[in-house]
Amino acid sequence: MNRDKPLSVGVLAVQGAFEEHAAMLGRLGADPFLLRKRADADRKMDALVLPGGESTVQGKLLRELDMLEPLRQKISAGLPVMGTCAGMILLAKTLENDAAVYFGLMDITVRRNAYGRQLGSFTAKERFADQGETVMPFIRAPYIAAAGPGTEILAEVNGKAVAARQKNMLALSFHPEVTQETTVHRYFLNMAYSAGQDWG
Repeated sequence: MNRDKPLSVGVLAVQGAFEEHAAMLGRLGADPFLLRKRADADRKMDALVLPGGESTVQGKLLRELDMLEPLRQKISAGLPVMGTCAGMILLAKTLENDAAVYFGLMDITVRRNAYGRQLGSFTAKERFADQGETVMPFIRAPYIAAAGPGTEILAEVNGKAVAARQKNMLALSFHPEVTQETTVHRYFLNMAYSAGQDWG
């Protein structure tokens, strides 16, 4: 894929922190657009972002707007996708404390609200993949309780897995979009450039 051409990145915008993701992607030279309805899910895109927010609400709206299946098909076909917090829950095959399944494509088991409502939020600074340390804000965050053999753990905080990659799928417990650091979004855009395919 030509790195001189901006990547077209769809950002799910039915609920949650989608504006922050779009702003960060634009800052890095990508061409983000918001997915609000079925026609948006059918647009050509080079990558997809599933933002943080309320996974139950997002899952319900994805089904009601008939966006779940077309996006699942694209991800299954190899479309690079990044899911943050609620987005990670949407991608997971299994939720440890919930029977719900949404896209169900990433071989991880996720524990929802793992750090408890009382903590609310906290920030850590830990190593992410091979990119060095980055700031990791957690907001009523889940974590990865288990991962399949094809899944690479990219970051841990206090012994808990908080970032992982399986082929074209990147899942994060934290919210890189609310910081000024571009480490995670750059990593994701490099994933998309490396994929180098028109996903339609």
